[in-house]
Amino acid sequence: MIRDEDIIVVDTPVLNAAERLYIPQIVAGMQVTLRHMFKKSITVQYPEQKRTLRLENYRGVHRLNRDEEGRVACVACFMCETACPAHCIHIVAEESPWDDREKYPLQFDIDELRCIYCGMCEEACPVDAIELTPEYNLVGRSRQEMVFDKEKLLKVYDQTKTEKPRKNPRITGYAGTGNRTEGQPTGDSH
Repeated sequence: MIRDEDIIVVDTPVLNAAERLYIPQIVAGMQVTLRHMFKKSITVQYPEQKRTLRLENYRGVHRLNRDEEGRVACVACFMCETACPAHCIHIVAEESPWDDREKYPLQFDIDELRCIYCGMCEEACPVDAIELTPEYNLVGRSRQEMVFDKEKLLKVYDQTKTEKPRKNPRITGYAGTGNRTEGQPTGDSH
């Protein structure tokens, strides 16, 4: 049973004549309309006009970076696959034929339709092998075309390496890593 002190009585507000005609609300709405009418438009007529992107933080299509010798930079550590909240990355590792790493990806697939472009894979990668590019014009006629395999991801790197160069951080234990743009040595100094 509800007690009388728990009941709140709400009385109907008394409106004056102007409020009953909704004149103040109409005037307020017209003010908003006029204010937006004379504001400078920020609309872009795509595809004729394109906005300039901030390349340092834009998250577009993925790419797999190449190392200095042109090989895939990925060491198949599964960090990106583990960090991905959308579970759109699939990696099959194999023993590496090169001496500077233990494994490399035999298969590396990203489902671009399932991806939420959060950048977690990029942050998780210890050797800067996967990056999100400024490329946003992504078109496919079937679901299978939107699953990017290793070759397609490396092709995206070849197309975008001039727009967004690889960061290539120095990683202890991995030869071929180091910041080339600042003149730091690459590889291990043994």
